[in-house]
Amino acid sequence: MKLKLIKFNSVKSTNDEAIKLIKKNKFIPCIITSKKQTKSRGTMGKKWISKKGNLFISLFFEVNSKNIKPNKFAVLNPRIIKNILTKYSKYKIFIKWPNDLLVKKRKLCGILQEVIEYNNKKFLIIGIGINTKISPKNKNFKSISLSTCSNRIIKNNEILIKIKSTYEKIISNLKKYKRIK
Repeated sequence: MKLKLIKFNSVKSTNDEAIKLIKKNKFIPCIITSKKQTKSRGTMGKKWISKKGNLFISLFFEVNSKNIKPNKFAVLNPRIIKNILTKYSKYKIFIKWPNDLLVKKRKLCGILQEVIEYNNKKFLIIGIGINTKISPKNKNFKSISLSTCSNRIIKNNEILIKIKSTYEKIISNLKKYKRIK
């Protein structure tokens, strides 16, 4: 399954843009990215601080009970992103269940998964915020950027393409061969 790639300069939230596209019945399945988010959010209504220069992505696709169950992706998502980011970090990346990736007990990545129903269909939206270049200041937790954890130059587009191709393979395989229970 190919994910159509849509790039924005600035949005309120990439997940909100995904919802708009679903309701317009456009570009499904899709991956959205934006250079800037002005009203991003995390799980349980928490605010996600989006610093320009970091990587903000939402991908979405239709799900059904026969082949892809959304609750199983909640377990897969942090593992998928950890596997991709591990290649860039000189430090160990830990999963803080259910939706954060940490390095040195500091937040590197947050994942927001939402399911919406529209026209009798279910859609899974996976929002991913990665502090690739800047560590946002937050009074509730400490953060870290991938660039401070790496000996490499971090290129957002390179990471985006790896995430896109990884999800394309996983979704295609699940639809064709497996049934997640």
